Amino acid sequence: MTGRPRWARLLLAVWLPVVLLAAWWVASATSDSPYFPPLADILDEFVDEWVLGDAKWQLLPSLRNLSVGFVGGSVLGVLGGALLWRIPVLRRATNPIVYFLYVLPAPALLPAMIALFGLGEIRQMALIAFGATWPAMLNTLDGMRGVDEVKFDTARAMGFGSLRTVWQVVLPGASPQIAAGLRASLQVSIILMVVSEMVAAEEGIGYFILEAQTVFAITTMWTGILVLAVVGTALNYAFMGLERRMLAWHHGSRRIGGVPA
Repeated sequence: MTGRPRWARLLLAVWLPVVLLAAWWVASATSDSPYFPPLADILDEFVDEWVLGDAKWQLLPSLRNLSVGFVGGSVLGVLGGALLWRIPVLRRATNPIVYFLYVLPAPALLPAMIALFGLGEIRQMALIAFGATWPAMLNTLDGMRGVDEVKFDTARAMGFGSLRTVWQVVLPGASPQIAAGLRASLQVSIILMVVSEMVAAEEGIGYFILEAQTVFAITTMWTGILVLAVVGTALNYAFMGLERRMLAWHHGSRRIGGVPA
């Protein structure tokens, strides 16, 4: 796959979305359902609302809450996973609590978050951070526990101290798993960003979608859903690009080993 030219790889990546959009356009062209308007109408409304109108400003609070919540939860998760790896007694003691919080649906905590933090942005950031913490934490823990013992023996033989061992042995070995956890945390964060804006909020993309549905502006609602899909896809691809750049050595070693990167 790496031998294909750039245009071929791009074509391979976009052909299916283009086909699906074309099928949507054709299938909905004669639709008279108020719930599933023609794609042409949705795109016209998109231009009016998001390009010419003021709807685009709804993205700013959403992205701000997402950024703070995702970064905060990811930092807590990575540091927490490293701490649990480093202190096995603590890991065994907290294992039931960690997995309980991991499987607890974060949207169910919205009433508690409102009671603790009020109706402002803090409770939205807190909910996103809560959901982002656990995938990052568990993947960090699994990645560090999965480092080959031979590497630790080699580090001891070379006289590495604890900090140097963590920095030069543990983190490089666990970084692919940590990156996978952070990507999962990003997906959870996007979902919770929308959920938190649909309850007791006055701005954001989730608020925009729910408000449009409430006043039966279904075409406008669909434009919000499309914007959310585009933003989520763009963030995911941006994360993948950053991951590939930072873990280029890992993807290179996989290609050398015959494993698709």
